[in-house]
Amino acid sequence: MKRHGKRDQMEANEQREELNEEDERRNFETQRTKTTHLHSCLQCGKSFRRKAKLKKHRKTHAGEKPYTCTECGKSFSQLDSYKRHQKTHEDKRDHECLQCGKSFTTAGNLKIHQRIHTGEKPYKCSYCEKSFSQSGDLRRHERIHTGEKPYHCTQCGHDFRSSSELQNHMRIHRNEKPYACLFCEKRFSQLGDCKRHQKTHTGERDHECLECGKSFNRADNLKIHQMIHTGEKPHKCSYCEKSFIQSSQLKKHERIHTGEKPFTCTQCGHDFRSSSNLKQHMRIHTNEKPYACLFCKKRFSDLGHCKQHQKTHTGERDHVCLDCGKSFNRSGSLKIHQMIHTGEKPHKCSYCEKSFIRSSELKSHERIHTGERLYCCPPCQKSFRWSESLLRHMRKCKWSQ
Repeated sequence: MKRHGKRDQMEANEQREELNEEDERRNFETQRTKTTHLHSCLQCGKSFRRKAKLKKHRKTHAGEKPYTCTECGKSFSQLDSYKRHQKTHEDKRDHECLQCGKSFTTAGNLKIHQRIHTGEKPYKCSYCEKSFSQSGDLRRHERIHTGEKPYHCTQCGHDFRSSSELQNHMRIHRNEKPYACLFCEKRFSQLGDCKRHQKTHTGERDHECLECGKSFNRADNLKIHQMIHTGEKPHKCSYCEKSFIQSSQLKKHERIHTGEKPFTCTQCGHDFRSSSNLKQHMRIHTNEKPYACLFCKKRFSDLGHCKQHQKTHTGERDHVCLDCGKSFNRSGSLKIHQMIHTGEKPHKCSYCEKSFIRSSELKSHERIHTGERLYCCPPCQKSFRWSESLLRHMRKCKWSQ
C-alpha cells in the first residue's frame, strides 16, 4: 500500500510541474503578443503598445488641440502638457537647482537643467559624434541624417522634422501672432523672434565670448563667432577644397561653381548669387545711400564701402601680414599679398600654362590669346587690349586734341 501511495504522489507532483510549465508558456505567449502586436502610426511609423497612446500621438500630426488654457488661451494636444503649462500660471516652482538657484515646475525639468552644470550628454547620435542632454533633441537631430520629416502641414503640404516646427508654421496660415513686444507695437508668431527683437530696444547682449570678450544678443551668433578662434570650418565645398564657418557662406560660394544666380532684379533683369547682392544692387535704382561717413559728407549704398572709406581718414590698417609685417586696410588686400609669400597663383590661363594671383591679371593676359580689344578711342575708333594703352594713345591722338 505504501509503495502505491508513493507512486500516486510522484504522479501528482509530475502533473503539477506540467501544469506550471503550461502556465509559464501561456504567460510568455501573452507577453510576446503584447510586445509584438503594436499599434503603429501610419504617418511616421512610430509604434505604441496601447491603442489609446496611438490615438493621443495622432493629434500631433492632425494639429488637433482640444485642451485650452483659460488663463492665456494657449492650446495643447495632450492633457499632461496642458497640466504642466497651467503650473506656469500657478507659479509652483518647488524644484530648485542647488547650483544656480533656478527653480522648475517638475522634477524632470530640474534633472534636464542640471546637465548644463554637469556637462552630461547621455544621448549619442548613431550617425555622427554629436551627443545631447535630451532624448528629444537627439531624435530631432538624427532626422537631419535620415531626412525624415514626419510632421505634415495639411494646408500647403510642407513637411517638418518636429511638431514644434509644424506648430510655428501653422501660425503663418492662421496669421496668428501671439507674442507682443513690450516696447513697441510689433507682434510675432514665435517667442524666440519676439525676445530677439526686444533686445534691439534694450541693447542686451548676454552671450559673451570667453576668448576676446565680444558679446552677442543670440547664442547661435556667439557659436559662429567662436569658430574664428577655433579655426573650425565644418561646411566643405563639393567642388573645391574650400570650407566655411556657415552653411549660408558655403551655399553662396558653390553658386560660383554651378553658375546659379537665383535672385533677379525686377528693374533691369540682372541676376545675382545672393539676396544681399541684389539688395545692394537695388540701391542703384533707388539712389539710396543709407551709410554716412563719420568724418566727411560722403554717403554710401554699401556699409563695407563706407567702413573702408573711413579708414582713409583714420589711417587704420588693421590687417597685418604675419610673414613680413606689412599692413592693409582691407582683408582682401592682405589675402592677395600673402600669395606672394605662399607662391599661390589660383587663376590659371585656359590657353597656356601661365597662372596669376589676381583674376584681373588673368583676364588681361587672356586677351593676348583671344585678340579681344575692349578699349576704344572715340575720335579715331582705334581699339586696344588694355586701358593703359588707350590712355597713352589718347595723349598722342591728333583727333582727340
